[in-house]
Amino acid sequence: MRRREFIAATGAAATAGLAGCSAITGAETGTLQTAVSDQPGDITDFETLVLEITTVYAGEGSSGGEDSDDGDGNESDDDSSGESERTTVDIEATEVDLVELQGDASETIGSGELETGEYAYLQLEVGEVVDASLADGGEATVQTPGEAPLKFNESFEIRAGETTSFLADFTPVEQGQSGGYILQPVADEVEVTYEDESTATPTPEPSENGTDDPENSTA
Repeated sequence: MRRREFIAATGAAATAGLAGCSAITGAETGTLQTAVSDQPGDITDFETLVLEITTVYAGEGSSGGEDSDDGDGNESDDDSSGESERTTVDIEATEVDLVELQGDASETIGSGELETGEYAYLQLEVGEVVDASLADGGEATVQTPGEAPLKFNESFEIRAGETTSFLADFTPVEQGQSGGYILQPVADEVEVTYEDESTATPTPEPSENGTDDPENSTA
């Protein structure tokens, strides 16, 4: 799969609330950047599908038991008993239109500092379905399974001084003839990449004559 180019971030950077876990070192921090995208499902049924994403969770424990997995490596977790084993990344509530995020398009929803270490999964809290207008002029009912956070069972690492980019891909799937849709993670399209913040391209310093490009300077 081609590596995707993230659209300019719409969420503000936030500091995560941290919880202890044996897999988390606590010695240093790195950055988790989360983006969303939409791959084939029943998204073509929609004229607009705007969701409000309110919270990102980084799972510090098991990605889920054998009975809880939906078989594709992702799920919506309706068991709140594991909340103590996840870190909350506070982001600005962000609205995304899944219709605009098909193919290689994606949108960054926020970033925040996390303690270095291994994390087992990521969850997204969908706060509200803002607009679910169908292409035929109707209005759809869209939910997450169990009205719980979307869970992506893809492990990732937070490295000191680096940015971990997690692309969470999900799509609406029609449920029979009810006219309702369920948001489902797309396991094959989840992507995790790493970037060393120290290798970022530096901002050019002005030359002595006050220009950034010596070739265009006046003698």
